[in-house]
Amino acid sequence: MARSVWCKSKLLLLSLPLLHPAVATPVPPSNGTCTRTKVAILGAGVSGIAAAQALSNASISDFIIVDVNDYIGGRVKHTTFGKNATTGQPYTVELGANWVQGLGSEGGPENPIWTLAKKWGLTNTYSNYSMIQTYDENGAADFAGMIDDYETAYTTVEQDAGTILTQNYQDRTMRTGLSIADWKPKKDVRKQAAEWWSCDWEYAYSPDQSSQTWSIVNYNDTFYQFSDENNFVFDQRGFNYFIESEAYTFLKPNDTRLRLSTNVTSITYSSNSVTVTMADGSCITADYAICTFSLGVLQNDVVEFTPVLPAWKQTGIEGMQMGTYTKIFFQFPPAADGTFFWEHGDDPTTQFFLYADPIERGWYPVFQSLSAPGFIPGSGIFFVTVVYSQSYRAEQQSDDATKVEVMAVLRKMFGNDIPDPVDFMYPRWSMEPWAYGSYSNWPPGMSLETHQNLRANLGRLWFAGEATSVSYFGFLQGAYTEGQTAGNAIAGCLNKKRTLCKNEASYQVIRGCATSERQLTTNNGWYVSSMLTFGFEE
Repeated sequence: MARSVWCKSKLLLLSLPLLHPAVATPVPPSNGTCTRTKVAILGAGVSGIAAAQALSNASISDFIIVDVNDYIGGRVKHTTFGKNATTGQPYTVELGANWVQGLGSEGGPENPIWTLAKKWGLTNTYSNYSMIQTYDENGAADFAGMIDDYETAYTTVEQDAGTILTQNYQDRTMRTGLSIADWKPKKDVRKQAAEWWSCDWEYAYSPDQSSQTWSIVNYNDTFYQFSDENNFVFDQRGFNYFIESEAYTFLKPNDTRLRLSTNVTSITYSSNSVTVTMADGSCITADYAICTFSLGVLQNDVVEFTPVLPAWKQTGIEGMQMGTYTKIFFQFPPAADGTFFWEHGDDPTTQFFLYADPIERGWYPVFQSLSAPGFIPGSGIFFVTVVYSQSYRAEQQSDDATKVEVMAVLRKMFGNDIPDPVDFMYPRWSMEPWAYGSYSNWPPGMSLETHQNLRANLGRLWFAGEATSVSYFGFLQGAYTEGQTAGNAIAGCLNKKRTLCKNEASYQVIRGCATSERQLTTNNGWYVSSMLTFGFEE
């Protein structure tokens, strides 16, 4: 699909010089110790570690990585859960990122996350999405064919997205594109479930809330460029093992350049330095800084910026969406024959189970078995995923309330005689103050220029993360490539390589498609001016 800007928008590009006019002078706090370094990297997730590695590869060792957590990995986070009946030891399950999505094809490029997963020997298994059983409130119900019907409509949506891009047409919602392609679930709950499986589960938002154009770009740039394979990682060392291992190719044990359990509260930036202040009153003054905070953190004003972020930057931050993807884990006891209740259907090796609720779309819809062959046989671990509004609701209520709701669904699917779980747990990403969500999504109507304002630097302060990636927002490869990009740019500045040392573009003014007063006429349905004030009283 050809690349192009959309909508013939009128915009003003800020072509700023490399050294911006000074906007503030960082002042170290008087009640703490301030460390001087060349580069401060804010966040030890995939982006932060990729940025640090890029600096290290450019022979720049004077940097400091800070992270509020006590581990390397960010939203690639795991925990222990359940118990192995044989060893008595708990299992490791992933609370956040879980897949390597789009691997690589012979003769083509390879996803860098897949390259690293192989390098560090992560245990993983191919997710076979055709191994699915479907259910409704009456039990097993065969409507898997509706997923194929969605895919047929999606082909048209995909082609239309290419036309929108190449012809500079206005973006629209995925819902609009799907409806034009004659996919209209309306009140058909089975169709709704098939759509949730194909769209919501990927983007953490419904088709009504996702851009048709950039959803297709996002999907194609990974699965058409690399491959259509998704491999589920269940390495008992944790998915973040590859991030930690890569970090320690350039960090030393107990390296003072890595400061975990360090909470950043404010950032003061200018054209010649950045000062980062921590909750304990200490600070770091750096020639450059790379902010890899999640979009959710930026949107929730967790960190104070001085000077206040300019309006164009704030619009870029607020314009993108932060989705929440919640995995709710159960461990069930086996039956007397050693099998589990979900293995008693037509295919005991089934990986996925899709539920169509008769009342509410997206009500505990997709279950996955970690006891399936190739995963962790005998573990009895079964988990369900919810996103967006259902995530918010589940994460704000008690564990017991959520357990009751999900068990009611499971008993509709598999019968009332299924056992109670022996363990239960789920994370609360939308309430995590260092994340406020799981990953980003591109909303309908958001322009490429507005997104660029999200990733644009402010003087010596740079931004990187999965949300700043055009091609790979929401993916680990997006976090990795954006971290590398920022690290390489700053390395170019420090090493005085002018071809690499360039500011990111930013756009102070972005206008929409209807920018001329000549268009605001009755010919276009504009019958009453919104500028009239006859009924307004002060």
